[in-house]
Amino acid sequence: MIEIITNPDLDKTDLLLRRPTQRLDHLMGVVQEIFDAVKNEGDYALRAFTSKFDKADIDQILVSKSEIANAKNLIPEELKDAIQIAKNNIYGFHSTQKRTACVVETIPGIECWRKQIGIDKVGLYIPGGSAPLFSTVLMLGIPAVIAGCQKIVLCTPPSSSGEIHPAILYTADLLGISEIYKVGGIQAIAAMTFGTESVPGVYKIFGPGNSYVTAAKEYATRFDVAIDMPAGPSEVMVLADKTSNPRYIASDLLSQAEHGPDSQCILLCTDLDLLYQVRDCIEEFLKQIPRKEIALLSLKNSKLILVPDAKSMMQLANEYAPEHLIIATQDSEALSEQVRNAGSVFIGPFAPESFGDYASGTNHALPTAGFAKAYSGVSLDSFVKNVTFQKVNKQGFNTLANVVETMAEWEQLDAHKLAVTVRR
Repeated sequence: MIEIITNPDLDKTDLLLRRPTQRLDHLMGVVQEIFDAVKNEGDYALRAFTSKFDKADIDQILVSKSEIANAKNLIPEELKDAIQIAKNNIYGFHSTQKRTACVVETIPGIECWRKQIGIDKVGLYIPGGSAPLFSTVLMLGIPAVIAGCQKIVLCTPPSSSGEIHPAILYTADLLGISEIYKVGGIQAIAAMTFGTESVPGVYKIFGPGNSYVTAAKEYATRFDVAIDMPAGPSEVMVLADKTSNPRYIASDLLSQAEHGPDSQCILLCTDLDLLYQVRDCIEEFLKQIPRKEIALLSLKNSKLILVPDAKSMMQLANEYAPEHLIIATQDSEALSEQVRNAGSVFIGPFAPESFGDYASGTNHALPTAGFAKAYSGVSLDSFVKNVTFQKVNKQGFNTLANVVETMAEWEQLDAHKLAVTVRR
């Protein structure tokens, strides 16, 4: 079921920490075909692909106001309360990321500053197939609203009956997002790239999805549309020792495994007995979860690894750069200070990854496939541009003119020098 590795060769981390292969090249033919159809045929192509892939025949691509209004009657009050609390926490955390411009006088007469400006048009892709991810509406919609994006377009696939899950509609409405479209998969990304009669084109596309959606987002960048980050299968790494609770760890690993068959779960532990206890708990919990078959496929990609000490754990963790890193050791806070590469870190036995996925406040849209070495997860910064400004008066100009003329002359950019000289 899940591989146990003892006394690994730590010099061969590329083999030890190898992820499931995800090559998107073979999908690009399908992606290009659908993109071309959507670009040339617009809404007609969207309806045809929705019928083909989602088995839904839809007349109106835009979700109606009545459908949105009715959604609140289709979900229980308990879920509404949970979504509201999650919204408050996520809003509270992301609102602290809003920065006011700080004017710096670099020399007398020259002022420079940097200003956050929301991206005018953004597209949010919300998966709705095997699991309708209304939590992702919160994670993407809240920072988009805080950023002041002028147009927020939400695309999500309909059910075979042509409907959107009411929890997705309710959550979007709670955030004030009303442009919701019944379109998913490659065709949704294409629609937000080019625009159609119904779906507006956007400047940047956000959101998770399967390998087809991932390939489509990569392809969209060829048409001057930005995306949130490179994406791949979801993953978790747990660090543990003899003090850790095996049932907690097993549940954390399974919560990731149920995402999809290509997800990966890795446990690094300094205690052999705990490894076997975790394996036994996984087998016990598998009997309790409905998505058992998906989790079993994921566990084939996963590993329980015995390492000699905490130093080795951190070496492997920083090399793997996991999307989610759970530190469940006795000295979890101290180890967390050594983290250099991770999407999001969960410290201590009472910090399950599920908290970050739903309601603690941090964002669950995170870099995968090792991209945490260079990329951050989604935040308010993802939805803004930081534009620099400078204001120069005559005193500042006269002070700096000779410096710029000299530098321009030595770079042999005479027109640059001229732009200063004519102002003297």
